[in-house]
Amino acid sequence: MAKYLLLKHYRGAPASVNDVPMDQWTPDEIDAHVQYMRDFAARLQETGEFVEEQAIAPEGTFVRYDGEGRPPITDGPFAETKDLIAGWMVIDVDSHERAVELAGELSAAPGAGGRPVQEWLELRPLLAPLLPTVTE
Repeated sequence: MAKYLLLKHYRGAPASVNDVPMDQWTPDEIDAHVQYMRDFAARLQETGEFVEEQAIAPEGTFVRYDGEGRPPITDGPFAETKDLIAGWMVIDVDSHERAVELAGELSAAPGAGGRPVQEWLELRPLLAPLLPTVTE
């Protein structure tokens, strides 16, 4: 089994086919989209391929170590994760082909007008842990 990260983007990826921003969707369209995501995750839980998912709030701050004292905080000038990443799902699948298949399915979540969003999802393999796992 290999773990993959499916990233949903606010922007920065190629435009989706049904490219209507979510803040312009009706409440019913948002509910249908969220339900599709829940149903997708539930199905993957049944097959053992689901690891976790999370939506991310648009607020965020970049922080770095800058010597002793308080670390600097910035709201730019580079693109920030809060502007790019809307959420993620981690899956644990048998092959890259299966990960691609599931990403394609997730991309079909309904959007404005009930039509599939057909958004681009970023599919990234997770690296194996560098340290050995200790079991009792």
